[in-house]
Amino acid sequence: MREGGRLAAAIEVFGEVAGGGRPVRLALKAWGERSRFAGAADRAFVSGLVLDALRRRRSLAWMMGEDTPRAVVLGALAHLWGWNPERVAESAGEEPYGPGALSETEAAGLASPRSLDGAPAPVRGDYADWMDGPLARVFGEGRAAEAQALSHRAPIDLRVNTLKSDPARALKALSHFYVEPAGAIETALRVAPPAASSRAAPVETAPEFEKGWFEIQDLGSQIAAACAGDIAHKQVLDFCAGGGGKTLALAAAMANTGQIFAYDSDARRLTDTVRRSRRAGVRNLQVRSPLAPGALSGLEGRMDLVFADAPCTGSGTWRRHPDAKWRLTEAQMARRMAEQDEVLKGGAEYVRPGGRLIYVTCSLFAEENEDRIAAFVAEHADFAVEPVVAPGDFPLTPEGFLRLTPLSAGTDGFFVATLRRVG
Repeated sequence: MREGGRLAAAIEVFGEVAGGGRPVRLALKAWGERSRFAGAADRAFVSGLVLDALRRRRSLAWMMGEDTPRAVVLGALAHLWGWNPERVAESAGEEPYGPGALSETEAAGLASPRSLDGAPAPVRGDYADWMDGPLARVFGEGRAAEAQALSHRAPIDLRVNTLKSDPARALKALSHFYVEPAGAIETALRVAPPAASSRAAPVETAPEFEKGWFEIQDLGSQIAAACAGDIAHKQVLDFCAGGGGKTLALAAAMANTGQIFAYDSDARRLTDTVRRSRRAGVRNLQVRSPLAPGALSGLEGRMDLVFADAPCTGSGTWRRHPDAKWRLTEAQMARRMAEQDEVLKGGAEYVRPGGRLIYVTCSLFAEENEDRIAAFVAEHADFAVEPVVAPGDFPLTPEGFLRLTPLSAGTDGFFVATLRRVG
């Protein structure tokens, strides 16, 4: 495809996502299916440009002077990808593939963009106006900077599976991907984000992936799992196991001792867990499907640790899923809060006296984090908050919780709280 055709395709896909709230993954898939002529480089270009434009949608519209799909995507080329205005104009006006000649407003936005100095925090931070209050509650005057860090491309983080390999062997085997230690955790490795219009490193194609040497897992997620501490020989329940990422991290920490149970209220999310656990060499896992009557019967009050990675708005993952922040509504967050209360209440049933309940979200909002813990403790006198014990030198909140963000920790956004069942 010529540059004009790529640009027109990106504007088309961006318009579908921005206008109708369609998930970007589905919009890109639909475009690919009707554009069989597009090669791998074309798809990487269109996908990368659409995602970058979504990450910086409001600030780009401000700089360009208008909020249209054309303006935002053109602005992404100039102000994020470094194309000069002449190249953008030439590509846009390319006949018959380009989206058309630039308007005066578009040309001015490319050559002399409006400064973000003095722009409202939601514009500088690229988020919806209704989120300003919740973000200000957590980050105060730093909320725009915190949100800006969520508008950059994310690295690819790997967790070395100590049941099959070790960091030194994995580093050597994956050296052609330019893998480096990620810090904080010895078993965490990192591949830098791809450059503009480039594809992400295809680490899943490495033979070592199929051998189970490593998993793809954000450093923040790895840190959250590591907050479980020494759980060898323990009884552990991953209460919201989902696809099994943290289940496998917990199992590796247990070194195939004790017993770990994986459960999720949505049986479909557990479908890959067995396959992934076999590849990873996990031998102490039981998957408990909600389709089975009494799936967790007999585990009540027996678990040394219940790990609850609760469903949430996913605001901490906007680097990877930038379209999600434009689809999120206050009503959706309220539904997640109700689900989180149910997760805490349900998970608590399985904690033994003296055992722990670790609550995790990938949300930045206190409404889903501190407020949920406060509401739970107010109704459960047999649980008390304990300071989180996390790897690395990460400061805790005054209440003893752990909050990770791209700006403060170089990770996705995560919240971790530890509760001990007393008595």
